[in-house]
Amino acid sequence: MKLTKYAHACVTLTKDGRTILIDPGTFTPDAQRLLGEADAVLITHEHFDHFDDALVRAALWNRPELRVYAPAEVTAKLAEQAPDSPGDLADRLTTVKPGDAFDVAGFSITAHGGRHALIHQDIPQIDNVGYLIDEAVYHPGDAYFVPGVPVPLLLLPTSGPWTKFGDAADFVRAVRPERMLQIHELLLSDLGQNSAAMLLGKNGLTGIPLQRLAPGESIDA
Repeated sequence: MKLTKYAHACVTLTKDGRTILIDPGTFTPDAQRLLGEADAVLITHEHFDHFDDALVRAALWNRPELRVYAPAEVTAKLAEQAPDSPGDLADRLTTVKPGDAFDVAGFSITAHGGRHALIHQDIPQIDNVGYLIDEAVYHPGDAYFVPGVPVPLLLLPTSGPWTKFGDAADFVRAVRPERMLQIHELLLSDLGQNSAAMLLGKNGLTGIPLQRLAPGESIDA
């Protein structure tokens, strides 16, 4: 399985000629192209940096074979009938909740978590679902939720109004992945991303290397 990193929280996973796309948001310049190439889309939550509703809805209209898996807020938004919609999208949407397990495009997926990390007590918490794909790659969305199962490759968020390096370190220590890849990093400067890799990586608080990839770069997962 090949993982390709795109801007911010967006990644693709490709295996046997099929691709799933995770969190194509407005911070991802490639989102429209990626939606045109994916067999299925997984969305962790409704925030714009993870979910570009206009692009995803357009892709569903243009590609009847495309399927989207997401929490209830996302599927409800996509299912809303727009005036220029060519038809009902509901049959191509699957609402996902923690504890669900399903197969899509040749991948086995389990859902974990439930709630977005707290930003501030004045900001309501929304649903957030993390995905473990093929028991190999865990994308937590915007939460440091420990799935309680082995995680060979952890995608670790490092920037955002809800993140804190100390919490990230405790999360990694609890998950105990074999490898880590930095995601959700766009709000950090290059110096900040290097600092995250040092503090949270092999010679820092976790003892596990925190890899950085530029958008479009790939690794084996």
